Amino acid sequence: MSEPAMGMLMLALIVVVILMGFPTAFTLMGLGTAFGFIAFYDPSQSWFHNRVFDLMVQRAYGAMTNDVLVSIPLFVLMGYVMERGALVDKMFYAFQLAFRRVPASLAVASLIVCTFWGIASGLVGAVVVLMGVIAFNPMLKAGYDTRLAAGVITAGGTLGILIPPSVMIIVFAAVAGESIVKLYAAAMLPGFFLAFLYLVYIIGWAMINPKIAPKLPESATHIPVDPWAVKLQQAYTRKMLPALLAAVAMPGKAMRIEIEGVGITYWKLLKNLMAALMPLAITALTLATVWWFIVIHQQPDEVVSTRAVAEEMQLSSASAPTDAPQALGSTASDPNALAEAPPEELGGDPVDTVSTEPEGLQAMGDADLQTPVHEYTGPPSGFYITFSIAVVISVLLLAYYYWIMEAELFQLLKLLMSSTLPLATLTFLVLAVILFGITTATESAAVGAFGAFLLAIQAKSLTWKKIKEAVFLTSKTTAMVCWLFVGSAIFSAVFAILGGQALVEQWVLSLDMTPLQFMLLSQAIIFVLGWPLEWTEIIVIFVPIFLPMLHHFDINPLLWGTLVFVNLQAAFLSPPVAMSAYYLKGVAPKHVTLNQIFAGMMPYMFIVILCMILMYVWPGMTLWLPEFLYGN
Repeated sequence: MSEPAMGMLMLALIVVVILMGFPTAFTLMGLGTAFGFIAFYDPSQSWFHNRVFDLMVQRAYGAMTNDVLVSIPLFVLMGYVMERGALVDKMFYAFQLAFRRVPASLAVASLIVCTFWGIASGLVGAVVVLMGVIAFNPMLKAGYDTRLAAGVITAGGTLGILIPPSVMIIVFAAVAGESIVKLYAAAMLPGFFLAFLYLVYIIGWAMINPKIAPKLPESATHIPVDPWAVKLQQAYTRKMLPALLAAVAMPGKAMRIEIEGVGITYWKLLKNLMAALMPLAITALTLATVWWFIVIHQQPDEVVSTRAVAEEMQLSSASAPTDAPQALGSTASDPNALAEAPPEELGGDPVDTVSTEPEGLQAMGDADLQTPVHEYTGPPSGFYITFSIAVVISVLLLAYYYWIMEAELFQLLKLLMSSTLPLATLTFLVLAVILFGITTATESAAVGAFGAFLLAIQAKSLTWKKIKEAVFLTSKTTAMVCWLFVGSAIFSAVFAILGGQALVEQWVLSLDMTPLQFMLLSQAIIFVLGWPLEWTEIIVIFVPIFLPMLHHFDINPLLWGTLVFVNLQAAFLSPPVAMSAYYLKGVAPKHVTLNQIFAGMMPYMFIVILCMILMYVWPGMTLWLPEFLYGN
């Protein structure tokens, strides 16, 4: 058997053995070592001098020294701590009341909480199980169709691995050698767009067939109001914001209000006024951040024309003596110096003998976020008009909101703030410090893990037992991912040495496909692989096969990778593996069958395909944000 044929046999065996139930990581290592032993075998040497053992050591060391992987345990710890310490049920209740007038309000609330909680934790199994316990039974009791209830939880729970911060994106970045922050920026808009498509499908189905999601009774949509707020309205006005402003400015009437013999304190009035002003504060902060980033942050410290600087540098270099000695260690003018450089170790990473990056790139933050030097031309054309329109619309919406905000709506606002604002603040902080280049992904993950502990402590729901469980599960997940990388590195190296990679590339190139045809072929293969395999196996085994061919077809790796992320949503929604279905089945009532859950998930698979088509037709949905933030 030829070596390329042995490589293809490896690829076929890995799928068969995984389907038989063997652990993926050790299957990769076992097959890689066995076939590598044959590939490196030299009859003139002893068997224990086989170079495959050197390859094993080098690949294991490479996985241990991979800085990208350090962020995985921190993000996973963040997710497990929040899973055990935060209040998902309170958040679901708040969104249920907020969308009580929308068709299929319970399903809409479930999708929003799944999306929100998935972003914060990044754990598919945890989100599906939690929402299965909290939301599945209430939807069934309210008369919702089982397929609708099952589909929204299983599909919504998978969004956590797509919308950053996502462990799947980190694994892909480590495999593909791409920037985590650019992949995060690329996946941001498609992730939320996919959630929007899910939302449109749920509401549209409920409007076409109202029987699948009956309206909730009035008792289930009533918002309980604090008695002091009712009396405050009676003393001042029914509009809560003017009433609170008047009470703070002239507290005489408010101080005479008593509830069960207890009066209202001035501090309570101030706290509630700050809560009422929170929508205004969030809107102002968002607009100010946009203005700062686009108008102020983009300006150089000293507005100097780069063209003038370049001309000055050229004049300086032209006037420099030609016989000046080279700097110590320079190899620019000595071709033999590069030829004498030590070769790469087998299975190791390329040795960077000459670093051309300026020292400034090693400062705090990610080097990929450094903005290329260019002449500042001001904000994009039309920014001031767009920003002005956004300000006017925001002012009008706020004015309308405060005009209709009475005691019941004010109570809902406080409920949403108490259940959502802390977690939203932490998630926004974690993403912002990554996307704006303030910290690396690892440092951001550390901030997120620390913030998760603070939130759990503030919620008074974190015990020593829960901490031990979170740390144990984090260690278990991290070990699994790291062993996967070791096994994948050994397998892919042996596969390439045997010529399997070259054989696949020759076959694909011989088909003389267009970039569109190659994109369809690669994504179709990944989609089919998602039926029997999980996303980890697809990324570490099959994605590296396609990566070297992207350059030939002139396909942007960010676009292709983001399409893979969306495509891998199907790995959780496609039987027979469909882990989301099994997670939900474990907590669902006994009368709910696995086939009903599968039937509820199938429409979302077609929505995933529709999202991928739209992403390819409009690549700006994926590439606009990374290009805007970091340039080309």
